[in-house]
Amino acid sequence: MNNGQGPGGGNGYDHHGISLLGGWLPISVQIVAGVLLVLAVGWRTRRWRLLWLPVGAAVGALGALAAMASFDASGLATDPAPVWLWVWTGLTLFALAVAVLGWPGTRWWRRGVSVLAVPLCLLCAGVVTNQWVGYFPTVQQAWGEVTAGPLPDQVSADELGPLQGHGETMTTGRVVGVDIPDTASHFAHRMEYVYLPPAWFTGSRHPALPVIMMIAGEFNTPADWIRTGNALPTVDHYAQTHGGFAPILVFVDAGGTFNNDTECVNGPRGNAADHLTGDVRPFLVSQFGASPDPQRWGIVGWSMGGTCAADLAVMHPELFDTFEDIAGDLGPTVGNKQQTIQRLYGGDAAAWARFDPVTVLARHEPYTNTAGWFDDSNTAGNGPRPGARRPPPGGAAGGYGGHRDGGGGGGGNQEAEARQLCAAATADGIQCTVHTQGGGHTWQFASQAFADALPWMVSRMQPAGP
Repeated sequence: MNNGQGPGGGNGYDHHGISLLGGWLPISVQIVAGVLLVLAVGWRTRRWRLLWLPVGAAVGALGALAAMASFDASGLATDPAPVWLWVWTGLTLFALAVAVLGWPGTRWWRRGVSVLAVPLCLLCAGVVTNQWVGYFPTVQQAWGEVTAGPLPDQVSADELGPLQGHGETMTTGRVVGVDIPDTASHFAHRMEYVYLPPAWFTGSRHPALPVIMMIAGEFNTPADWIRTGNALPTVDHYAQTHGGFAPILVFVDAGGTFNNDTECVNGPRGNAADHLTGDVRPFLVSQFGASPDPQRWGIVGWSMGGTCAADLAVMHPELFDTFEDIAGDLGPTVGNKQQTIQRLYGGDAAAWARFDPVTVLARHEPYTNTAGWFDDSNTAGNGPRPGARRPPPGGAAGGYGGHRDGGGGGGGNQEAEARQLCAAATADGIQCTVHTQGGGHTWQFASQAFADALPWMVSRMQPAGP
């Protein structure tokens, strides 16, 4: 597995710049924060050492334990968070207690150090979280996200017309922001993005190209697959080696806001499913000339998005024939079953059943042309496990018998759930395979998984294409 670097090189948002996932910067930030915290504590008076310092330590320890318990109860991740996240959470609270409790009678410079130690410890917690999920590989990428800078190869809608007829000379596709009407769903969403390959700009008329819907993880923006998931170098590389041909990619908004975990279902958190099926798909057909044929539509999802990809495909075989589930869960999940029913569906158990893929598969007649690729991380090594065969070009191999944002361990629960879901899908006529690769539950893993599966997806979606 690479460090988020897909085939075909970089685009300014992948592996170039100062790393936030390793190297000198993350460890330097933590060392500086630790030194400042030690200076803030100091030796001071006997009363300070015997009374207020233990009180501050208790505040930090209890706060870290409370944060850990709240995180576990929230269902935000199925894998455990790294220990250092809770260490720095506790140290942040400890630093705050030191600043407050030690303020009276303290020299001005120690007061300044005490105040500075608080945000630095908080920053360390953020650094560890980022290393856990791989959201910002570099400083430059983080700055581009924070400042909402332009995406690689982004153009306005007005610039698409003059580019028509120049596809043969283009080495990369173009990205355009779109405001898709929410007519079918009334789902309040952010700007979404469409990638158009060079083939779309060839000739006087747009070809009816296949489309892959790209869904990000739980805490997300529609641009995450572009800025962090390295999707553009991957699809551009495919186009460069196939005469400019590649599928259209649509980077959708499944949450509406950064921290709204819809799991792509309809419920109190918004009609995300209706938006993806009833708003996005018709818009791509009408505005960009995409093919309406379900055989030429696929879905790729990472983490929560992986759950969405499998769920939408089994619920709507009339809309999507091909999907890749990258480290998703067995079904839409925000805690245990009862918590999920309450949080996602407002207590409606029947709604839970309508969106639970295992239940859908059990009730559905055999599928005729649906195929899926499950990919999960595994620290033991790269490649598929024995029995999980890579499919040959042109179709999926036989089924293998048998998350979320965060979770550095890899393998484990989600791999077992992928096997279980693949087995249920296979029993109902869906061709599927389970694949694993080394690494944790990070965007870099997702990037490589997409690069691995893209040729297989296109071979199914455009069998007569180049």
